[in-house]
Amino acid sequence: MAASAWTVTPSGPLRGDVFVRGSKNAVTKHMVAAVLGEGPSTLKRVPEVGDVAITTEILRSLGVGVEHDLASGTITVEPHEGVTTEVPTSFSGLNRIPILLLGPLLHRNGEAFVPFVGGDQIGRRPVDFHVDALRALGAEIEVTDEGIKAKAARLKGAKIELPYPSVGATETVLLSAVLAEGRTVLRGAATEPEVIELALFLQRMGARIEMSPGRKFTVDGVDSLRGAETSLDGDRNEAFSYLVAGLVTGGEVRVHGCAQDRVVTAITTLNRMGAQFTITDDFIQASARNGLRPAAVQTETHPGFMTDWQTPLVVLFTQADGMSVLHETVYEDRLVYVDALKQMGAEIELFNTCLGGESCRFHDTNATHSAVVKGVTPLRGAAVDVPDVRAGFSSVIAAAIADGPSTISGIHHLERGYHRPLSQFAELGLSIAPVA
Repeated sequence: MAASAWTVTPSGPLRGDVFVRGSKNAVTKHMVAAVLGEGPSTLKRVPEVGDVAITTEILRSLGVGVEHDLASGTITVEPHEGVTTEVPTSFSGLNRIPILLLGPLLHRNGEAFVPFVGGDQIGRRPVDFHVDALRALGAEIEVTDEGIKAKAARLKGAKIELPYPSVGATETVLLSAVLAEGRTVLRGAATEPEVIELALFLQRMGARIEMSPGRKFTVDGVDSLRGAETSLDGDRNEAFSYLVAGLVTGGEVRVHGCAQDRVVTAITTLNRMGAQFTITDDFIQASARNGLRPAAVQTETHPGFMTDWQTPLVVLFTQADGMSVLHETVYEDRLVYVDALKQMGAEIELFNTCLGGESCRFHDTNATHSAVVKGVTPLRGAAVDVPDVRAGFSSVIAAAIADGPSTISGIHHLERGYHRPLSQFAELGLSIAPVA
Protein backbone atom coordinates (compact mmCIF):
# COMPACT_ATOMS: atom_id res chain seq x y z
CA MET A 1 0.00 0.00 0.00
CA ALA A 2 1.37 3.43 -0.98
CA ALA A 3 2.25 5.88 1.77
CA SER A 4 -0.18 8.76 2.31
CA ALA A 5 2.46 11.15 3.66
CA TRP A 6 6.16 11.95 3.47
CA THR A 7 8.59 13.38 5.97
CA VAL A 8 10.98 16.00 4.63
CA THR A 9 14.11 17.06 6.50
CA PRO A 10 16.10 20.00 5.07
CA SER A 11 19.44 18.74 3.77
CA GLY A 12 21.02 21.64 1.94
CA PRO A 13 21.07 22.63 -1.73
CA LEU A 14 19.51 20.24 -4.24
CA ARG A 15 21.88 19.28 -7.03
CA GLY A 16 21.91 16.75 -9.83
CA ASP A 17 20.06 15.60 -12.91
CA VAL A 18 16.37 15.05 -13.55
CA PHE A 19 15.12 13.22 -16.65
CA VAL A 20 11.53 14.18 -17.44
CA ARG A 21 9.10 12.17 -19.52
CA GLY A 22 5.88 13.22 -21.24
CA SER A 23 3.28 15.14 -19.26
CA LYS A 24 0.13 13.75 -17.70
CA ASN A 25 -1.73 16.47 -19.61
CA ALA A 26 -0.50 15.01 -22.90
CA VAL A 27 -0.37 11.24 -22.43
CA THR A 28 -3.94 10.89 -21.11
CA LYS A 29 -5.35 12.86 -24.06
CA HIS A 30 -3.32 10.73 -26.49
CA MET A 31 -4.81 7.63 -24.87
CA VAL A 32 -8.29 9.01 -25.58
CA ALA A 33 -7.33 9.83 -29.17
CA ALA A 34 -6.18 6.23 -29.65
CA VAL A 35 -9.78 5.09 -29.07
CA LEU A 36 -10.59 6.65 -32.47
CA GLY A 37 -8.13 4.44 -34.36
CA GLU A 38 -8.68 1.21 -36.25
CA GLY A 39 -5.73 -0.63 -34.78
CA PRO A 40 -3.29 -0.21 -31.90
CA SER A 41 -1.49 3.02 -31.03
CA THR A 42 1.77 3.21 -29.10
CA LEU A 43 2.91 6.02 -26.84
CA LYS A 44 6.51 6.31 -25.64
CA ARG A 45 8.14 8.27 -22.78
CA VAL A 46 5.03 7.75 -20.67
CA PRO A 47 5.40 8.92 -17.05
CA GLU A 48 4.39 6.79 -14.08
CA VAL A 49 1.69 9.05 -12.70
CA GLY A 50 -1.67 8.48 -11.10
CA ASP A 51 -3.64 10.07 -13.94
CA VAL A 52 -2.27 7.51 -16.39
CA ALA A 53 -3.37 4.67 -14.13
CA ILE A 54 -6.85 6.21 -13.77
CA THR A 55 -7.19 6.70 -17.52
CA THR A 56 -6.01 3.14 -18.13
CA GLU A 57 -8.78 1.81 -15.89
CA ILE A 58 -11.37 4.07 -17.55
CA LEU A 59 -10.46 2.75 -21.01
CA ARG A 60 -10.38 -0.86 -19.84
CA SER A 61 -13.85 -0.43 -18.32
CA LEU A 62 -15.03 0.43 -21.84
CA GLY A 63 -13.47 -2.68 -23.36
CA VAL A 64 -10.39 -0.92 -24.77
CA GLY A 65 -7.15 -2.87 -24.50
CA VAL A 66 -4.38 -1.03 -22.67
CA GLU A 67 -0.90 -2.43 -22.02
CA HIS A 68 1.53 -0.37 -19.93
CA ASP A 69 5.18 -1.42 -19.89
CA LEU A 70 6.56 0.43 -16.88
CA ALA A 71 10.15 -0.56 -17.59
CA SER A 72 10.23 1.04 -21.04
CA GLY A 73 7.67 3.78 -20.37
CA THR A 74 5.46 2.58 -23.23
CA ILE A 75 1.68 2.30 -23.48
CA THR A 76 -0.22 0.51 -26.23
CA VAL A 77 -3.91 1.29 -26.66
CA GLU A 78 -6.04 -0.97 -28.85
CA PRO A 79 -9.78 -0.38 -29.24
CA HIS A 80 -11.87 -3.45 -30.03
CA GLU A 81 -15.21 -3.90 -31.76
CA GLY A 82 -16.98 -4.33 -28.45
CA VAL A 83 -16.15 -0.91 -26.99
CA THR A 84 -19.08 0.03 -24.77
CA THR A 85 -20.89 3.35 -24.47
CA GLU A 86 -20.78 4.25 -20.77
CA VAL A 87 -17.97 5.29 -18.46
CA PRO A 88 -18.95 3.92 -15.02
CA THR A 89 -19.95 6.51 -12.41
CA SER A 90 -17.27 5.06 -10.14
CA PHE A 91 -14.84 7.23 -12.14
CA SER A 92 -16.73 10.42 -11.34
CA GLY A 93 -14.53 13.20 -10.03
CA LEU A 94 -11.20 11.38 -10.42
CA ASN A 95 -9.82 13.33 -13.38
CA ARG A 96 -10.92 15.29 -16.45
CA ILE A 97 -10.66 12.47 -18.98
CA PRO A 98 -14.27 11.15 -19.12
CA ILE A 99 -15.71 14.25 -20.81
CA LEU A 100 -13.09 14.00 -23.57
CA LEU A 101 -14.41 10.53 -24.39
CA LEU A 102 -17.83 11.81 -25.49
CA GLY A 103 -16.77 12.48 -29.10
CA PRO A 104 -14.80 9.24 -29.59
CA LEU A 105 -17.60 7.13 -28.06
CA LEU A 106 -20.21 8.86 -30.23
CA HIS A 107 -18.14 8.03 -33.31
CA ARG A 108 -17.88 4.38 -32.29
CA ASN A 109 -21.37 3.79 -30.93
CA GLY A 110 -23.68 6.71 -31.66
CA GLU A 111 -24.27 7.26 -27.96
CA ALA A 112 -22.26 7.84 -24.81
CA PHE A 113 -22.47 8.55 -21.10
CA VAL A 114 -19.67 10.01 -18.97
CA PRO A 115 -19.67 11.06 -15.31
CA PHE A 116 -18.73 14.58 -14.30
CA VAL A 117 -15.11 15.68 -14.42
CA GLY A 118 -12.72 15.87 -11.51
CA GLY A 119 -9.10 16.86 -11.10
CA ASP A 120 -7.58 19.51 -8.90
CA GLN A 121 -9.99 21.84 -7.09
CA ILE A 122 -8.57 25.02 -8.58
CA GLY A 123 -11.66 26.65 -10.01
CA ARG A 124 -14.67 26.13 -12.21
CA ARG A 125 -14.21 23.70 -15.07
CA PRO A 126 -16.05 25.09 -18.12
CA VAL A 127 -18.05 21.93 -18.89
CA ASP A 128 -20.53 24.11 -20.73
CA PHE A 129 -17.84 24.83 -23.35
CA HIS A 130 -17.61 21.09 -24.09
CA VAL A 131 -21.40 20.66 -24.17
CA ASP A 132 -21.98 23.67 -26.43
CA ALA A 133 -19.28 22.48 -28.86
CA LEU A 134 -20.74 18.97 -29.09
CA ARG A 135 -24.21 20.38 -29.64
CA ALA A 136 -22.84 22.56 -32.44
CA LEU A 137 -21.45 19.38 -34.01
CA GLY A 138 -24.94 17.83 -33.93
CA ALA A 139 -24.97 15.83 -30.71
CA GLU A 140 -28.06 15.61 -28.54
CA ILE A 141 -26.88 16.29 -25.00
CA GLU A 142 -28.65 15.69 -21.70
CA VAL A 143 -26.97 16.82 -18.49
CA THR A 144 -28.10 14.73 -15.51
CA ASP A 145 -27.22 14.70 -11.81
CA GLU A 146 -24.69 11.94 -12.49
CA GLY A 147 -23.10 13.06 -15.72
CA ILE A 148 -23.64 13.76 -19.41
CA LYS A 149 -25.57 11.65 -21.94
CA ALA A 150 -25.01 12.16 -25.65
CA LYS A 151 -26.46 10.79 -28.90
CA ALA A 152 -25.58 11.35 -32.55
CA ALA A 153 -25.96 9.18 -35.63
CA ARG A 154 -22.93 11.04 -36.98
CA LEU A 155 -21.40 14.30 -35.92
CA LYS A 156 -21.31 17.02 -38.57
CA GLY A 157 -18.77 19.78 -39.08
CA ALA A 158 -19.60 23.21 -37.71
CA LYS A 159 -18.26 26.68 -37.05
CA ILE A 160 -17.38 26.97 -33.36
CA GLU A 161 -15.97 29.89 -31.40
CA LEU A 162 -14.91 29.33 -27.82
CA PRO A 163 -15.62 32.19 -25.38
CA TYR A 164 -12.28 31.45 -23.69
CA PRO A 165 -9.29 29.45 -25.01
CA SER A 166 -10.02 26.40 -22.84
CA VAL A 167 -7.55 23.56 -23.29
CA GLY A 168 -10.12 20.86 -22.54
CA ALA A 169 -12.80 22.30 -24.80
CA THR A 170 -10.29 22.67 -27.65
CA GLU A 171 -9.34 19.02 -27.22
CA THR A 172 -13.02 17.99 -27.23
CA VAL A 173 -13.52 19.76 -30.56
CA LEU A 174 -10.43 18.18 -32.12
CA LEU A 175 -11.31 14.68 -30.88
CA SER A 176 -14.89 15.07 -32.13
CA ALA A 177 -14.31 16.86 -35.44
CA VAL A 178 -11.70 14.51 -36.94
CA LEU A 179 -14.34 11.89 -37.84
CA ALA A 180 -17.28 14.28 -38.27
CA GLU A 181 -18.91 14.76 -41.66
CA GLY A 182 -17.61 17.89 -43.35
CA ARG A 183 -15.48 20.78 -42.16
CA THR A 184 -15.15 22.18 -38.65
CA VAL A 185 -13.67 25.62 -38.08
CA LEU A 186 -12.68 26.32 -34.48
CA ARG A 187 -11.82 29.85 -33.40
CA GLY A 188 -10.64 31.03 -30.00
CA ALA A 189 -8.79 27.74 -29.50
CA ALA A 190 -6.15 26.99 -26.91
CA THR A 191 -2.68 26.59 -28.40
CA GLU A 192 -0.76 25.12 -25.47
CA PRO A 193 2.07 22.75 -26.50
CA GLU A 194 0.05 19.76 -25.25
CA VAL A 195 -2.86 20.77 -27.55
CA ILE A 196 -0.55 21.04 -30.56
CA GLU A 197 1.00 17.70 -29.59
CA LEU A 198 -2.47 16.10 -29.61
CA ALA A 199 -3.28 17.65 -33.00
CA LEU A 200 -0.05 16.29 -34.45
CA PHE A 201 -0.80 12.83 -33.08
CA LEU A 202 -4.28 12.91 -34.64
CA GLN A 203 -2.63 13.92 -37.92
CA ARG A 204 -0.40 10.84 -37.68
CA MET A 205 -3.58 8.82 -37.29
CA GLY A 206 -4.83 10.24 -40.59
CA ALA A 207 -6.77 13.31 -39.46
CA ARG A 208 -6.85 16.42 -41.64
CA ILE A 209 -6.07 19.30 -39.32
CA GLU A 210 -4.85 22.76 -40.29
CA MET A 211 -3.53 25.28 -37.76
CA SER A 212 -3.79 28.96 -38.63
CA PRO A 213 -2.75 32.20 -36.91
CA GLY A 214 -5.25 33.72 -34.54
CA ARG A 215 -6.08 30.60 -32.48
CA LYS A 216 -7.82 28.87 -35.39
CA PHE A 217 -8.06 25.18 -36.27
CA THR A 218 -9.68 23.84 -39.44
CA VAL A 219 -10.57 20.14 -39.41
CA ASP A 220 -11.88 18.24 -42.43
CA GLY A 221 -13.54 15.07 -41.23
CA VAL A 222 -12.37 11.71 -42.59
CA ASP A 223 -14.10 8.32 -42.65
CA SER A 224 -11.60 6.50 -40.45
CA LEU A 225 -8.37 6.83 -38.53
CA ARG A 226 -5.56 4.34 -38.07
CA GLY A 227 -3.40 3.57 -35.08
CA ALA A 228 -0.19 5.58 -34.75
CA GLU A 229 3.01 5.79 -32.72
CA THR A 230 4.61 8.78 -31.03
CA SER A 231 7.22 9.69 -28.43
CA LEU A 232 5.83 12.28 -26.04
CA ASP A 233 7.56 15.63 -25.59
CA GLY A 234 8.99 16.50 -22.17
CA ASP A 235 6.73 17.73 -19.37
CA ARG A 236 7.23 21.52 -19.12
CA ASN A 237 5.49 21.67 -15.72
CA GLU A 238 7.86 19.13 -14.25
CA ALA A 239 10.88 20.75 -15.87
CA PHE A 240 10.07 24.16 -14.39
CA SER A 241 9.29 22.70 -10.97
CA TYR A 242 12.68 21.00 -10.66
CA LEU A 243 14.54 24.05 -11.93
CA VAL A 244 12.85 26.05 -9.15
CA ALA A 245 13.64 23.30 -6.62
CA GLY A 246 17.32 23.86 -7.33
CA LEU A 247 17.05 27.65 -7.19
CA VAL A 248 15.02 27.84 -4.00
CA THR A 249 17.49 25.66 -2.09
CA GLY A 250 20.55 27.46 -3.44
CA GLY A 251 21.53 24.52 -5.61
CA GLU A 252 21.64 23.64 -9.31
CA VAL A 253 19.40 21.13 -11.06
CA ARG A 254 19.95 20.00 -14.66
CA VAL A 255 16.71 19.05 -16.39
CA HIS A 256 16.95 16.65 -19.34
CA GLY A 257 14.24 15.72 -21.79
CA CYS A 258 12.31 19.00 -22.07
CA ALA A 259 13.08 21.21 -25.04
CA GLN A 260 13.95 24.86 -24.46
CA ASP A 261 11.01 26.13 -26.52
CA ARG A 262 8.53 24.53 -24.10
CA VAL A 263 9.79 26.64 -21.18
CA VAL A 264 10.96 29.80 -22.91
CA THR A 265 8.64 32.11 -20.93
CA ALA A 266 9.59 30.42 -17.67
CA ILE A 267 13.31 30.81 -18.40
CA THR A 268 12.86 34.53 -19.13
CA THR A 269 10.87 35.04 -15.92
CA LEU A 270 13.48 33.30 -13.76
CA ASN A 271 16.27 35.15 -15.54
CA ARG A 272 14.65 38.47 -14.58
CA MET A 273 14.72 37.29 -10.98
CA GLY A 274 18.47 36.78 -11.15
CA ALA A 275 18.78 33.16 -12.28
CA GLN A 276 21.58 32.23 -14.67
CA PHE A 277 21.06 29.45 -17.22
CA THR A 278 23.12 26.94 -19.12
CA ILE A 279 21.06 25.66 -22.05
CA THR A 280 22.15 22.94 -24.47
CA ASP A 281 20.41 20.45 -26.73
CA ASP A 282 20.62 17.94 -23.87
CA PHE A 283 19.68 19.87 -20.73
CA ILE A 284 18.64 23.12 -19.05
CA GLN A 285 20.41 24.14 -15.85
CA ALA A 286 19.62 27.07 -13.53
CA SER A 287 21.51 28.66 -10.65
CA ALA A 288 21.27 31.88 -8.63
CA ARG A 289 24.66 32.39 -7.03
CA ASN A 290 24.03 36.11 -6.45
CA GLY A 291 20.60 35.76 -4.91
CA LEU A 292 17.11 36.38 -6.24
CA ARG A 293 15.22 39.56 -7.06
CA PRO A 294 11.45 40.02 -6.63
CA ALA A 295 9.11 40.05 -9.62
CA ALA A 296 5.55 40.75 -10.74
CA VAL A 297 4.17 37.85 -12.78
CA GLN A 298 0.80 37.35 -14.44
CA THR A 299 -0.31 33.89 -15.53
CA GLU A 300 -1.91 33.59 -18.95
CA THR A 301 -2.85 31.08 -21.60
CA HIS A 302 -0.02 29.98 -23.90
CA PRO A 303 2.39 31.52 -24.83
CA GLY A 304 2.16 33.39 -21.53
CA PHE A 305 3.39 32.27 -18.12
CA MET A 306 1.38 29.11 -17.51
CA THR A 307 -0.85 28.74 -14.49
CA ASP A 308 0.76 25.45 -13.42
CA TRP A 309 4.08 27.24 -12.96
CA GLN A 310 2.83 29.71 -10.38
CA THR A 311 2.75 27.36 -7.37
CA PRO A 312 6.52 26.66 -7.26
CA LEU A 313 7.13 30.28 -8.29
CA VAL A 314 5.37 31.57 -5.15
CA VAL A 315 7.72 29.45 -3.00
CA LEU A 316 10.63 31.01 -4.89
CA PHE A 317 9.17 34.46 -4.19
CA THR A 318 9.57 33.80 -0.44
CA GLN A 319 13.34 33.63 -1.03
CA ALA A 320 13.60 36.70 -3.30
CA ASP A 321 14.80 39.90 -1.66
CA GLY A 322 11.70 42.13 -1.70
CA MET A 323 7.96 42.13 -2.43
CA SER A 324 6.74 39.99 -5.32
CA VAL A 325 3.30 39.91 -6.92
CA LEU A 326 1.44 37.03 -8.56
CA HIS A 327 -1.70 37.65 -10.64
CA GLU A 328 -3.62 34.48 -11.62
CA THR A 329 -5.90 34.93 -14.66
CA VAL A 330 -6.68 31.34 -15.71
CA TYR A 331 -8.37 29.75 -12.67
CA GLU A 332 -10.23 31.74 -10.06
CA ASP A 333 -9.43 29.43 -7.15
CA ARG A 334 -5.83 28.47 -7.84
CA LEU A 335 -4.39 29.96 -4.66
CA VAL A 336 -5.87 27.35 -2.30
CA TYR A 337 -2.35 26.07 -1.54
CA VAL A 338 -1.28 29.34 0.10
CA ASP A 339 -2.61 28.33 3.53
CA ALA A 340 -0.12 25.45 3.64
CA LEU A 341 2.76 27.80 2.84
CA LYS A 342 1.58 30.29 5.48
CA GLN A 343 1.64 27.45 8.03
CA MET A 344 5.32 27.16 7.20
CA GLY A 345 5.94 30.84 7.83
CA ALA A 346 5.48 32.32 4.36
CA GLU A 347 4.30 35.94 4.46
CA ILE A 348 1.64 36.07 1.75
CA GLU A 349 -1.38 38.36 1.42
CA LEU A 350 -4.21 37.46 -0.94
CA PHE A 351 -6.46 39.88 -2.84
CA ASN A 352 -9.56 39.72 -5.03
CA THR A 353 -8.29 42.53 -7.22
CA CYS A 354 -6.02 42.38 -10.26
CA LEU A 355 -2.45 43.08 -9.15
CA GLY A 356 0.77 42.82 -11.12
CA GLY A 357 -0.80 42.99 -14.57
CA GLU A 358 -3.75 44.06 -16.68
CA SER A 359 -7.30 43.59 -15.45
CA CYS A 360 -8.48 40.04 -16.13
CA ARG A 361 -11.84 38.28 -16.48
CA PHE A 362 -12.03 37.92 -12.67
CA HIS A 363 -11.84 41.71 -12.21
CA ASP A 364 -15.52 42.16 -11.29
CA THR A 365 -15.80 39.00 -9.19
CA ASN A 366 -14.97 38.10 -5.62
CA ALA A 367 -12.41 35.54 -6.76
CA THR A 368 -9.16 35.66 -4.77
CA HIS A 369 -6.64 35.62 -7.58
CA SER A 370 -3.70 37.86 -6.65
CA ALA A 371 -0.95 37.37 -4.08
CA VAL A 372 1.72 39.63 -2.62
CA VAL A 373 4.69 37.68 -1.23
CA LYS A 374 7.39 39.03 1.10
CA GLY A 375 10.96 37.76 0.91
CA VAL A 376 13.48 36.81 2.05
CA THR A 377 11.38 34.95 4.62
CA PRO A 378 12.63 32.01 6.70
CA LEU A 379 10.30 29.02 6.59
CA ARG A 380 9.65 26.56 9.40
CA GLY A 381 8.86 22.87 9.46
CA ALA A 382 5.18 21.99 9.77
CA ALA A 383 2.57 19.32 9.19
CA VAL A 384 0.69 20.31 6.03
CA ASP A 385 -1.99 18.72 3.88
CA VAL A 386 -1.77 19.54 0.18
CA PRO A 387 -4.92 20.17 -1.91
CA ASP A 388 -3.68 19.48 -5.45
CA VAL A 389 -0.83 18.18 -7.57
CA ARG A 390 1.14 21.42 -8.08
CA ALA A 391 0.65 22.47 -4.46
CA GLY A 392 2.11 19.12 -3.43
CA PHE A 393 5.39 19.86 -5.19
CA SER A 394 5.52 23.36 -3.76
CA SER A 395 4.99 22.10 -0.22
CA VAL A 396 7.93 19.71 -0.62
CA ILE A 397 10.33 22.38 -1.86
CA ALA A 398 9.17 24.74 0.88
CA ALA A 399 9.89 21.98 3.40
CA ALA A 400 13.33 21.56 1.83
CA ILE A 401 14.33 25.07 3.02
CA ALA A 402 12.53 25.05 6.37
CA ASP A 403 14.25 25.19 9.75
CA GLY A 404 13.28 21.64 10.66
CA PRO A 405 11.39 18.52 9.53
CA SER A 406 7.95 18.66 7.91
CA THR A 407 5.25 16.08 7.29
CA ILE A 408 3.51 16.42 3.93
CA SER A 409 0.21 14.54 3.68
CA GLY A 410 -2.08 14.19 0.68
CA ILE A 411 0.91 13.23 -1.44
CA HIS A 412 -1.33 11.13 -3.72
CA HIS A 413 -2.03 14.47 -5.42
CA LEU A 414 1.67 14.89 -6.13
CA GLU A 415 2.01 11.32 -7.40
CA ARG A 416 -0.95 11.92 -9.73
CA GLY A 417 1.08 14.36 -11.79
CA TYR A 418 4.84 13.83 -11.28
CA HIS A 419 6.98 10.90 -12.41
CA ARG A 420 8.48 9.08 -9.39
CA PRO A 421 8.80 12.26 -7.29
CA LEU A 422 10.02 10.53 -4.12
CA SER A 423 13.04 8.96 -5.84
CA GLN A 424 13.68 12.08 -7.95
CA PHE A 425 13.92 14.26 -4.84
CA ALA A 426 16.09 11.71 -3.04
CA GLU A 427 18.50 11.55 -5.99
CA LEU A 428 18.84 15.36 -5.82
CA GLY A 429 19.99 15.03 -2.21
CA LEU A 430 16.79 15.79 -0.30
CA SER A 431 16.20 13.83 2.91
CA ILE A 432 12.72 12.54 2.18
CA ALA A 433 10.95 9.34 3.19
CA PRO A 434 7.45 7.86 3.25
CA VAL A 435 5.69 7.82 6.60
CA ALA A 436 5.52 4.23 7.84
